[in-house]
Amino acid sequence: MKMSCRQVRVPARQSACLQVLPNPLMAILFWPDIYCGTGEKVGEQFKPISVKNPADHPWLFKLRCVIDLQLATISKYLRPAISKIQGSVLDVGAGQSPWRGWLPQDISYQGIDIKTADEFGMTKGLPDVVYYDGNLMPFGDASFDNVICVEVLEHAPDPQLLLSEISRVLRNNGNIFLTVPWSARRHHIPHDFHRFTRERLASLFSDNGFSQIEIEERGSDVGVIANKLIMLNIRLLRPKASVSSIWALTLGVCCLPVTGIFLASAHVSEYFGFGSREDPLGYFVKAVRVRL
Repeated sequence: MKMSCRQVRVPARQSACLQVLPNPLMAILFWPDIYCGTGEKVGEQFKPISVKNPADHPWLFKLRCVIDLQLATISKYLRPAISKIQGSVLDVGAGQSPWRGWLPQDISYQGIDIKTADEFGMTKGLPDVVYYDGNLMPFGDASFDNVICVEVLEHAPDPQLLLSEISRVLRNNGNIFLTVPWSARRHHIPHDFHRFTRERLASLFSDNGFSQIEIEERGSDVGVIANKLIMLNIRLLRPKASVSSIWALTLGVCCLPVTGIFLASAHVSEYFGFGSREDPLGYFVKAVRVRL
């Protein structure tokens, strides 16, 4: 019996999407579109590449950050923020636990991810990582001093539930460090549910018992344009067996110098604080849980 489009099933994905950033560099590995009988696209063309521990290959990580502007801006804000925290930390959507190497050596680390993490390129069975169904976390109230949540919230069908669970397991005056994308391609289709503005983030955190909410834009409109150009070049220059490949390759080669200029400009603008912050690559949020 031929399966219709409505019968095609894709595994659910929530917190395991973390540590997979929707940047063009990750699209270098080609992943074909998935089609069903009617020709409707139900998959995605490029699968994000998971982030590994920077300490394993520091120079490769730095090189990736030259092209991967999402990762570069996440590192800019996350690393100094978590390098001096104390007590215990919960890494929500731990993935490959890449940020663990930036934590103090005496920190008590616990990671959490969903049970189907291995179906999305993540290695299961990592030490100090537990796996759950993506709903209620298997921890008691006020269990942790800090929470890390990197590029996860947009994949949660119910972001209110995820933040309320984070709030529940945080101790009084506990800290959360969170990042989300803003200008990013759709990824892990069909489980890319949200994009959050600064105002929406402030509202979500305030509604869930957080105060001292600090929201920083990651990158600017210059970085956004560079990001899109990198993605465009990868798509155009990827080999294709069709008549349109000649046009695509020609346009791709013509776009390469412009892409290089914008990529360099993105790093310069980020260093000096140029560019508009109204259209960033994403946001970094730091907040404190206050229990009344």
